[in-house]
Amino acid sequence: MKRTLLVTVAAFVALTIGVWAFQSEPRGIGQALAIAAPPPGPPVPEASVVDQDAPYMEACAREGLNQSECVGRLIWFKATAGNDRFHTYTFQQRIGVLVDWFRVLRADQRDDRFWAWGIINDPACCKPGDPDCPAKSAEETYGFDWCPGDDVLLKYVGKPGYVDPACGLKDAALDPDDPHSQGGKIDQRASACDLKFGTSTGALGFRKFPNPRFDAAKWQALNGGNASWSGFNASKAAATGIESDSRVSKLADASVEPPFLIGTSCGSCHIAFDPLNPPADPAHPKWENIKGLIGNQYTRMSELLGSGMPKSSLEYQMFAHARPGVTDTSAISHDQINNPGTINALINVAQRPVFKGESVTKWRKTNTCGTEKDEDKCWCEPGRNGKCWQKSTRDDDTTAIFLGGQKVVLPGVHHILKGGEDSIGALEAIQRVYFNIGSCSEQCWVNNFTDMRQLDPEQRGFGQTAFNIGQCRRDCPNFRAVEDRLQNILDFFASAESDESDLFAARANQRKAKNPAATYTRADLAADLDKEFGKGAVGRGQTVFAANCARCHSSIPESVGGAFANRDFAAPNDAHPRKVRNDFLGNDQPTAATEVGTFRCRALHSNHKPGHLYMEYASNTLHKQPPVADIPERPELKDGGRGYYRNISLVNVWATAPFMHNNAVGPEICGKPANKDNDFHRARYVGADGQLLAAQPDCVRYDPTVDGRFDLYKRSMFELLHPKERGSKRTLTNADLLLDVGIRPLDGKTEKPLGGFGQVKIAMGASAGFLNGLEYKQLVGDLFLAKRHPEQLEKTGRKALQPTLLEIADEVLKNPSRFVEILREKRDFLSANYETCTQEIENEGHRFGEDLSEADKKALTAFLATL
Repeated sequence: MKRTLLVTVAAFVALTIGVWAFQSEPRGIGQALAIAAPPPGPPVPEASVVDQDAPYMEACAREGLNQSECVGRLIWFKATAGNDRFHTYTFQQRIGVLVDWFRVLRADQRDDRFWAWGIINDPACCKPGDPDCPAKSAEETYGFDWCPGDDVLLKYVGKPGYVDPACGLKDAALDPDDPHSQGGKIDQRASACDLKFGTSTGALGFRKFPNPRFDAAKWQALNGGNASWSGFNASKAAATGIESDSRVSKLADASVEPPFLIGTSCGSCHIAFDPLNPPADPAHPKWENIKGLIGNQYTRMSELLGSGMPKSSLEYQMFAHARPGVTDTSAISHDQINNPGTINALINVAQRPVFKGESVTKWRKTNTCGTEKDEDKCWCEPGRNGKCWQKSTRDDDTTAIFLGGQKVVLPGVHHILKGGEDSIGALEAIQRVYFNIGSCSEQCWVNNFTDMRQLDPEQRGFGQTAFNIGQCRRDCPNFRAVEDRLQNILDFFASAESDESDLFAARANQRKAKNPAATYTRADLAADLDKEFGKGAVGRGQTVFAANCARCHSSIPESVGGAFANRDFAAPNDAHPRKVRNDFLGNDQPTAATEVGTFRCRALHSNHKPGHLYMEYASNTLHKQPPVADIPERPELKDGGRGYYRNISLVNVWATAPFMHNNAVGPEICGKPANKDNDFHRARYVGADGQLLAAQPDCVRYDPTVDGRFDLYKRSMFELLHPKERGSKRTLTNADLLLDVGIRPLDGKTEKPLGGFGQVKIAMGASAGFLNGLEYKQLVGDLFLAKRHPEQLEKTGRKALQPTLLEIADEVLKNPSRFVEILREKRDFLSANYETCTQEIENEGHRFGEDLSEADKKALTAFLATL
């Protein structure tokens, strides 16, 4: 009985989740590594015929960035911090989700790349064979774009000895207040080589590195040449003739090495088109059209990261369903909660609120450990002079931002991410982003993930565990290379590149492009908005905003700035060297998800909880935040500070529609690429029965122009203020799921299922959120206990579930071919007891303003467009 039930359990896992196909791996890979003393100096990169940093330096000059801000910008755009190995091997082989980098980055589809994937073409790169392109054919570049620095990089494909361009980084001046610089006298920063820049792939934020293990002869035999990756990406069924192999390719193993290792920088999600100066053609932008911080509202990062998976795979349907501009920050570090969120728009960062008195446990810089010998409390980097960190709990942390060359020390820490989860400091929040994109995975955190196939609660990998920041610092040189330059990145965040992009300024640029003498002022904008939305609309809208919105969407409370009714929300900060807007237009305070009423699953994100992966990046104050009692989920899903949202700043809201943390309020946007295989738009509108409506509104094609952004803003504002006109949106699977379940031995080239299980099809239209949030491990364990050890089930307080669990177990054992139907019949039971978030309609809530008059709704729309 036990063996039969365990086989059934294994089948259940494959059916109901099948998510990340973890393979076993030695634990604690980093603990045994010894850190050698630093070398005398970094190696010197080989000179390229084209200076790949030139356009970045020109952008720094255009924006008036100082040295530190410019270095931070370069790192933000280029540094992968070693995640090329993660994205080439670990993600595929350890986590089981396949990225088809050639599909995403192939040069012959460069002109369609933005429309398909929402990513932004690098203006410095070119399609091989185009006029003036140094590469005359795709054979030279293995099918990729040619980019500056490739004359050097391509020589090292299949060979050792490549010196990364990051080795040549010219660091900013030392901060004399940094304890590690000994008063600004000693440069003890880790080698910039470990930032790992590589060269561009042709898409900004995506970087390539030569693979020294590449075998040209094997590659050419497999693909018929260098320009195509067709054999590498082809399913194994072509070679084996086995049907299930049609869903597996060489992307999943290392039997053939690709020519490049691909890494991503933080900019891969945050680089975007400048609202003040959008490109004439989004597929062919110029450098002046690009900003690094606003956040890419078109990116299809989820589909990109699942680009090597068939639509029929459960992994793809669970992973690749976020809207454009939205990504699930716990998709890789999966927490079994369906919680996609928009890319953070880093606008007017210098005015972002900080919070005093929060209890924070973290590592802080010091110049000695004294007699402390415990490396979990204090550690000094070998070969350095007093470069130490000490872990302690304090409530007096500050945030330093350099403005106009002057250091401004703000008392307190920021609340970052949608629920404020990153709350131990801005520098640490930046560092955590590198983990989220794959840096230091094997040294630090991949073994703290949940192994989705591990069903034994006594074994490592059953659930998440917290990774140790101190151990990561000790064992991962990429961590140290980034950490030593975090202040440069934060300085970039506070630089002119994050300043507000006002609609009046965008329209002024439009007019100047046609007539250099043309002008357009804030007053001109107000006059035009009054014409469009009604006489006096802007002034009336300010009154409506003060009375109805400012409580949450002002960073300056009335106790500090006076009554909202008398407030100029666009007033500049006169103490700021650039006179940026004083009000961040968001208070960053935690607000109960039930008060806002929006899709609550994101608020239940759990990676920051005590004992979970990113525990050390959340403050003690956040961990102790009281549960939101009226969230309609089980009590154990509300602990650890969950259930809250940090409201979103309304600075430049005219340029960042659709709305809410999941971009669900407003029209659905899409790219409509020429290659229909890369058209990822899916129907979302459902009827009262939760099923897709036959007639779906057409999606709005990406339009980063000033007029396009403003039109999308107006349509999204209408939906925001007219909840009954929104319709209902729900994400369903958009392909049949084919699952190979159980043991399938071969009879020649024919697979024959054993134990009643074979290939199972889950019909298109299943709830993606339900699949994402099913606590299948708890369910599997309870099924076993109900059948074999009911007394243990009683100890867990789940005795009342035993009758239904026995019914499920008995029916599955008797009729395994009805497995899917059985689960469907018990859907309500599963949702009530084994689902992490039961909300499925994604565009509900935020009904504030619903009861305003139509005139006031138009006035509010007009006023917000001026902010």
